[in-house]
Amino acid sequence: MASAVDSFEGLKSQFADAILAVETCGGMDCLTVAKDQIVDVLEFLKSDASCGYSFLVDLSAADGLKLEDDWPERFQVVYHLLNMQAKRELRIKVPVSEADCSMPSVCGIWKSANWLEREVFDLFGVHFVGHPNLKRIMTHHKFVGHALRKDYNIHDGQWLDETESLMDEIGEYGENPADNGFSELIPINIGPAHPATHGTLRFFGKLDGETIVKLAPEIGYLHRGFEKHSETGTWTMVIPYTDRLNYCSAMLNNVGWCHTVEKMIGVEVPERTQYIRIIISELSRIIDHCVCVGAMLVDLGALTNFWYLFNLRERVYQIMEELCGARLTSTYVRIGGVAYDLNPGFVGKVREILKEIPKGVADVLGLIKKNRIFLDRTVGIGVITKEQALNYSWTGPCLRATGVDYDVRKAKPYYQYGDLDWDVPLRENGDVHDRALIRFDEIVQSMRIIEQALDRLPDGPVMSADKRVQLPEKENVYGSIEGLMNHFVLVYDGIKVPEGEAYHSIEAANGELGFYVIADGSGRPYRVRCRPPCFTLLSAFPEITEGYMIADAVPTLGSLNIIAGELDR
Repeated sequence: MASAVDSFEGLKSQFADAILAVETCGGMDCLTVAKDQIVDVLEFLKSDASCGYSFLVDLSAADGLKLEDDWPERFQVVYHLLNMQAKRELRIKVPVSEADCSMPSVCGIWKSANWLEREVFDLFGVHFVGHPNLKRIMTHHKFVGHALRKDYNIHDGQWLDETESLMDEIGEYGENPADNGFSELIPINIGPAHPATHGTLRFFGKLDGETIVKLAPEIGYLHRGFEKHSETGTWTMVIPYTDRLNYCSAMLNNVGWCHTVEKMIGVEVPERTQYIRIIISELSRIIDHCVCVGAMLVDLGALTNFWYLFNLRERVYQIMEELCGARLTSTYVRIGGVAYDLNPGFVGKVREILKEIPKGVADVLGLIKKNRIFLDRTVGIGVITKEQALNYSWTGPCLRATGVDYDVRKAKPYYQYGDLDWDVPLRENGDVHDRALIRFDEIVQSMRIIEQALDRLPDGPVMSADKRVQLPEKENVYGSIEGLMNHFVLVYDGIKVPEGEAYHSIEAANGELGFYVIADGSGRPYRVRCRPPCFTLLSAFPEITEGYMIADAVPTLGSLNIIAGELDR
């Protein structure tokens, strides 16, 4: 396939002064663009037929304080774009000086940029001119400084002693203008400790009776500084941190991180390891979907379904515990392989659970598929069109429930996914009903993938023999100075990743989980950016709930499967 950079003649001719550099970084085409023309350039890339980069995958930033010799300015704002039809990716970098730490907002191009720009403002201090609501989103409203700047000390804790009012976001209570002033609006708080939020989320809104007129989410209650912590330890030390992202499918997070680092180093993991990673990833996807649908149905009063689905989840957890000694946060995957080979009996027990899953799924579907209460509470509720979903940068089952055929495993096949026979389930209506049922469709496809992976599982090592990532055998550590030093360097100094930058992603349970990483050649990452699927999903929540009843917001939230660890990081 020809490089995307080669096809940008129209862009370069129209914006000759704006294109500061054209290069390939970490296997991805990359343009450096002047900030005063970034809006025009992005609009061209989105709308011009020769480009077609209509999807904003992510918007982030980096602080080059300790890389000043290589950076034109201290900060860079980074856009990752995708042409879904051509399956082509593009990175746009915009230098931003410390003296004038501002640039134009692109909220008018993508709605997902609203929260993404707020995060960059909060953690880096870049001001986006024209943003409709530029306020902190991860740290609290009395926080001083910007936590992801390189000169901010990670140990500087700042306690909050006064809650924030969200009244400025939703306006005064007043009266409902749609009713010509005849109905008084009612303020309401949901969360941050409400059973329906399944974690630390807060929604503040105003109601006309039981109808939501305006809603403002508040997140960040579980923000633990994943990216900041990841930049202080070795590359391997990040793996346990990834467990705490979407902790309902922790092994998928392990795979996503190690996959990114391995691509940067140029390490190929053994074939057996690739199949093991596929198996544990699809098992993780199944139990994640069980949690999502089971918890959502409990919120609707359907407790029996919860037991059916959580029984399946428990069986899978028993298999994972026997494999790696942990249930929830596993830290099983390693850069270059996995921690241990499959335990005796693993394959047989996975085959057994594959026989039980169809019955469990059938039991649940038998209870809800024609259930009048379930249909009334889900069909036509929380509707989002495919155009809206793409505008909000949705991925995963929630996007596919609108009819958009995009799955990272198919679009950018990794490991052996491209050689296995399976389908990408799609639904069309984009409502709570389809977001729930598509997860059952995906469970069926995950079973197909696992069965084929088990049949093809080869013998062989589970760790790369590349000495850059593999710890030496214990007898070498204890019996030779070379082995001892190699072990010491890999553990103490960390695996050395070549200088450069890269973005790689996998299909996690909620959608595209990506990591944008900058390496300075040392044993520690210079910059780690996690692209969490939940973040852009929840950013659309006000739009898909306003106009519905307050009771409708509960299954709508459940159908998005918002996991606070992944959302807040």
